[in-house]
Amino acid sequence: MTAPASSRHRWLLRAAALAAVALFLVLMGRYWHPVYGLTSLIQLDAPNDDLKIAAFRELPVFVHRDNGGYDGLYYAQIAHDPTLRDPELPRAMDNLGYRARRILPPALAWLLGAGQPAWIIHTYPLLNLLAWFALAVLLWKLLAVADTRGLLAWLGVLFSAGTLASVRLALTDLIALAILAAALLAAEQSRRRSATALLAAAALARETSLLAFAGLAERPFFSLRTILRVFLVVAPLAAWLVYLRWRIGPADAGWANFTFPGSGLVEKWSAATTALFTVADHPLAITTWLATLGLTTQAVFFATRWRLDDRWWRIGIAYTVLLLFLGTAVWEDFPGAALRVLLPLTLAFNVLVHRTRAPLAWLLIGNLTLFAGLVGLRDVPADPRELAAIKSSGTAVIARTGEGWSGREEHGRHHWSWCSGQGTVTLETWPRHSTPVQLNFSLRAVTPRTVILRHTGREVWRTAVGPTLSHQTVALRSEHGRAVLEFFSDTPPQREGANADARDLSFALYDLRLTLPKL
Repeated sequence: MTAPASSRHRWLLRAAALAAVALFLVLMGRYWHPVYGLTSLIQLDAPNDDLKIAAFRELPVFVHRDNGGYDGLYYAQIAHDPTLRDPELPRAMDNLGYRARRILPPALAWLLGAGQPAWIIHTYPLLNLLAWFALAVLLWKLLAVADTRGLLAWLGVLFSAGTLASVRLALTDLIALAILAAALLAAEQSRRRSATALLAAAALARETSLLAFAGLAERPFFSLRTILRVFLVVAPLAAWLVYLRWRIGPADAGWANFTFPGSGLVEKWSAATTALFTVADHPLAITTWLATLGLTTQAVFFATRWRLDDRWWRIGIAYTVLLLFLGTAVWEDFPGAALRVLLPLTLAFNVLVHRTRAPLAWLLIGNLTLFAGLVGLRDVPADPRELAAIKSSGTAVIARTGEGWSGREEHGRHHWSWCSGQGTVTLETWPRHSTPVQLNFSLRAVTPRTVILRHTGREVWRTAVGPTLSHQTVALRSEHGRAVLEFFSDTPPQREGANADARDLSFALYDLRLTLPKL
């Protein structure tokens, strides 16, 4: 018996949604590391490496050597002490009072990590992934997805540049949006107390969530009940700000993020258009221009309609006003922080366009931010010096090349690095105590030669190597979380070619694997 067409259509929509979820998992799975976990999302950079708190020094956290740091590294460190009593926090922050306003995500990480630094450090970057899945479920209900338009609106929010940037940089925006979506769903189900409490929680994740009260207000808008609800929504954030003032003193109010109405948007359009002709990374420039068009379209949609009795229109127009006042600091860069700050605008736009059955062009153009979101996940950070990593039974080890080695090369399942004749490999271990490690690897040389391995100045191994891969095993022990190994051959290297940039090649280290012998 053939299923009705409508039933088949629903199954196709669900299959497409599951495929989108699978795509998200694949994209984010590329950021997972056997030792660092998802800490590369925190965006700890080299300049901040010396400023980080003790927990970040004692535990394995990925350090970006080429990219600048971002706000996620501050929230992740606050998560180790949401009460802000840790004396190391002010030194590790660019502006502790400003960052600590968004205390809910760090506090959640501390709670889910049971206050244990080794758990908190991996829990915090997971929060945005959990928020993404929660938003996917909530949004499916809000949109009542039953056709292709509903699916497009659902995808437009979940894969928008703002959503994916919040995940990629371990920020608070998506967490606030997921809580906000739960508040609005509760409001639509006439669960006023839940809606009020959830919006108050969203404000503790991002203070601009307070603007979404426009969607909770009911007629008569100016009434004692409305004033009471405003007080209940604002009270938790206000109490936390009082605590901040008492604990750490006055902080930057963030007024530099605002400017004269419309000037920031005009400046963004000018910069985005210029970048089309001047920026070498064409996909980045083009998708940023499209994202600017998409966000502008969302604002125009609300500005050209008047639906005061529709909660989603009221939310959209509130964030459209915010858009007009955002300054350079929020719009600059590719694609810009404005796409995260205005995520509630993107949510309200997709819900209202879908429910009012507005022309399809609105839905398609308004969601052009999606391409910038995907481009933002294009490059996965990696350490070009890393040869191998392992974590087992609470012990972690990473092996990296040092001086004397060329960059890591790969082909298929194999990876290798060439040595000019004398090169170091450093093993870093956590915890920082004596750790036995076994190295399994292969060697190959351009011409026959003997390769010697030294550890702490003593020869621990030697072997004859030729053009054919030879498999080797070496066992040793790191001390105080570190072991520096020196590979050496006294046979002169061979020139790779006649070019000026040709390398001197002696032998290559192939497919290094680490194992941790059981004691």
